Amino acid sequence: MSATAPAPSGEEVLRQIAEQNVEFINLQFTDVMGIVKSVTIPASIFDHVIEGGQWIDGSSIAGFTRIAESDMFLQPDLSTYKVQGYENDGFVTARVICDVFRPNGEPFPGDPRGVLRRQLERAEAMGYHYNVGPELEFFLFKKDGENIAAVPSDSAGYFDVSTDLGSVIRKHMVRALTEMGIDVEASHHEVAIGQHEIDFEYGAAIPTADRATTFKYVLKSIAQQHGLHATFMPKPLEGVNGSGMHVHQSFASIETGKNAFVDADHPYGLSQIAQHFIAGQLKHARALAPVIAPLVNSYRRLVPGFEAPVYVAWARTNRSALIRVPAIRQGNLAATRVELRCPDPSCNPYLAFAAMLAAGLDGIENQIPLQEPVEENLYHFTEDDLTRRNIPTLPSTLGEAVAELESSEVVRGALGEHVADRLIEAQKAEWNAFRLHVSQWERDRYLSIY
Repeated sequence: MSATAPAPSGEEVLRQIAEQNVEFINLQFTDVMGIVKSVTIPASIFDHVIEGGQWIDGSSIAGFTRIAESDMFLQPDLSTYKVQGYENDGFVTARVICDVFRPNGEPFPGDPRGVLRRQLERAEAMGYHYNVGPELEFFLFKKDGENIAAVPSDSAGYFDVSTDLGSVIRKHMVRALTEMGIDVEASHHEVAIGQHEIDFEYGAAIPTADRATTFKYVLKSIAQQHGLHATFMPKPLEGVNGSGMHVHQSFASIETGKNAFVDADHPYGLSQIAQHFIAGQLKHARALAPVIAPLVNSYRRLVPGFEAPVYVAWARTNRSALIRVPAIRQGNLAATRVELRCPDPSCNPYLAFAAMLAAGLDGIENQIPLQEPVEENLYHFTEDDLTRRNIPTLPSTLGEAVAELESSEVVRGALGEHVADRLIEAQKAEWNAFRLHVSQWERDRYLSIY
């Protein structure tokens, strides 16, 4: 896949609104942390929004603006228009994702969608379209009235059927996603109790980030309709696997339309471009961490022993490596892609894809050489083994990760000064709040002894 299809005209969308009896339209965008924000308008005035945008006050939105520079406007991307048919509130409501602009018409630098677009323009100037396919894992928990209980909704394991009580709910989720224009490829129970995965189509980065954002709030809504809570928290339960967001990536040549990561003569089928791309992501992996694993809780997941990759290496069959080159079916080299395994689903997909792309482009621009693959199980390596093989690890805490981002010209540059500063500010505040918190675990362990 390569470039996105042309957006429908305003007249076409207005005709759909009339034919579908749409009453309200949610104008959606995300803040820096990836939380979906929405302004709801009557469908009757959408023509004015198409023509002149919708003005908003961004002063209270995380990572957006200060009081003195709060005015901005939303411009709908008409290609994202979809009726939210899964809602059962008695109203016909549609959704459209918006780009955010300053009053003078310039793109707002704090808009995560715009951050990704800027990096895609860099890739396109080099002759490539960036395609991605994220795999978002999630948990379904029981609810006690309005309270969420950290109790899994089933006792099933990987690909289980007989004990998978979420199988019917997943079908409702797939139906809702399909209605929202997301083509689902597979759904199944994951490794941990109460954990699930639904995989959707691989494609161009901005529409895929749109789908990943939509995916999360649609699944939460369907779970709520069934008396459950869907969470994309990276590590909600101790002692079991956390939830990841493995991301498959490739380049399509703008000139030929073919997969630019392919070289049939390479042992792993990788072109020189793909090798430099992987090398760039490995080089900047530690600085990528707070963008693709943005929470204190993210680093509960990124520990050895629970299938989460922490070792900065690459391989094919070795799932303990940070980057994997998945096997392709029946010699179909056009499907060649590389999989980054450390992101988690709490991240902002627009910023995650932008930072990942920037790291890969740096590898290409500077022709960073790719180290040898590591096919041994890295979880069995000692500290001496890691040192001898020159294999670093990801940061072990959010505080350590933020320090890496602060010193990274490549990743900070990809985010832009506005987003980088506000992301770092928010994460430092979260890390400091965590450091000052005294947990029940500490009281249970120390109070009676010391």
